[in-house]
Amino acid sequence: MASPFLNYISEKMRLKRYAKRTIQSYVYWIKAYINFNGQRHPLSCHDKEVEQFLSYLTNKLDVAPNTQGIALNALVFLYRGILLKPLTLELNFNKSKQHTKLPVVLTQAEVTALLTKIVSRYALPCQLMYGSGLRLMEVVRLRIQDIDFDFHAIQIWQGKGGKNRRVTLAKELCESLKVQIAMVQSIYQQDQLNPDYKGVWLPYALARKNPRASNDVQWHYLFPSNRLSTDPETGFARRHHIDETTLRKAVKVAARNGGIDKNVTCHTLRHSFATHLLQRGADIRTVQEQLGHTDIRTTQIYTHVIEHGANGVRSPLSDLF
Repeated sequence: MASPFLNYISEKMRLKRYAKRTIQSYVYWIKAYINFNGQRHPLSCHDKEVEQFLSYLTNKLDVAPNTQGIALNALVFLYRGILLKPLTLELNFNKSKQHTKLPVVLTQAEVTALLTKIVSRYALPCQLMYGSGLRLMEVVRLRIQDIDFDFHAIQIWQGKGGKNRRVTLAKELCESLKVQIAMVQSIYQQDQLNPDYKGVWLPYALARKNPRASNDVQWHYLFPSNRLSTDPETGFARRHHIDETTLRKAVKVAARNGGIDKNVTCHTLRHSFATHLLQRGADIRTVQEQLGHTDIRTTQIYTHVIEHGANGVRSPLSDLF
């Protein structure tokens, strides 16, 4: 059971409209920090203990730079927003270094094998992750109105880093999407007969500005859950999107059943989308925009995949054959 102190932090973050995942992540790292310091109250600790903890994450746990950064952000919030004792700007700790790692990419034949083996319920989300380069959470959070059939595009709102973008939509998926939308509309009609149903969850600002939008079918999730759930903030009955964990597991099973001997995840489909676009001659700036990368250097990792990580160098052994 969570301590009253951690529950207090969660409640404060919720009132400040932090995302649910951010709250879970910050509480996780704050708890880890408290345990690292022998369960001493954070008020009795400060810069020195924070530096030791962050160095421990690198030296002993070998966490990635992003992970260490999240832990740092959690502790900055703790001392500035909860304890009102801000940390110094000159923290001295061993920073985690980024290790260059090429992404796992499937061949077109392997993508076909994966999509053939995926259970029908999750086929369309997987096709969108590969066909439009969507992240896992971007695809499960799609709303009906995000699909633009006229221009064969998908609107992504509040993607990673809070960025919005438009991505390509394969015209071959239009009919499947229309069938999916018709199914969602049917579920919507059934939910409207339920007196306890209060519509779909909406971002806070929109919920205040347009309170009727929650009962507009266009705002409902494209891939809804099979059952209603209770909104933990309001207690209202709502229909959320499909569980991303279940989709992850379905991809793993499909890869295994398809005989793909690679570490395949949902993100592998996004990696494959980018790599295959470049192989077809797409401009790297175009691929950057489709993926929503702020820095083109992030996109350039896919050029290394195409070159097999060897910068296109021809082996002298090839001259012997």
